[in-house]
Amino acid sequence: MGVQKRTRKYAKVKRIIGQKDARLKKNQSKDEAEGKRKAKGDDVVREIPQVSSALFFQYNTALVPPYSVLVDTNFLSHTVQQKLELLSTMMDCLYAKCIPIITECVMAELEKLGQKYRIALRIARDERWERLKCDHRGTYADDCIVDRVMKHKIYIVATNDRDLKRRIRKVPGVPIMSVARGKYVIERLPDAPEK
Repeated sequence: MGVQKRTRKYAKVKRIIGQKDARLKKNQSKDEAEGKRKAKGDDVVREIPQVSSALFFQYNTALVPPYSVLVDTNFLSHTVQQKLELLSTMMDCLYAKCIPIITECVMAELEKLGQKYRIALRIARDERWERLKCDHRGTYADDCIVDRVMKHKIYIVATNDRDLKRRIRKVPGVPIMSVARGKYVIERLPDAPEK
């Protein structure tokens, strides 16, 4: 038997400890100093989020007719797909007067979507609906709606977006309206008729 030829391995580098490695003494002293600072900060009084005065347990006493309904982009597009009249179908669902409210973010989102959503945009531009100005940067309607609902629990949110519904369900006392089976359905509104 012959001796095997040993080939040299290329790109084999000796391992070096990085400058920010926790095993170095200078980094260990920094970690100890940060730990002491955090220990001092534990004595601070933690804030407890203020619960809305309109809530009676999970029941929102601020929701009374005429209902203010915050309308989302895909709610309008589903309404167009199902060929539903916005205001009259809302009134049929809630058995009360409704005021559809459209924020600037929803309008901007509909304008960005282009030709496919032109009918939904025409419905949103109707003079009968109330408009809300947005004071934040960007045009992401979901964040805008969730932020508004967190601040003021006087709205019903109209949306078909799963993620937005999931986020709003975490906020107590805010009903959600959506399009299903050719009509509007509402969830989490205590006075709503059972169908």
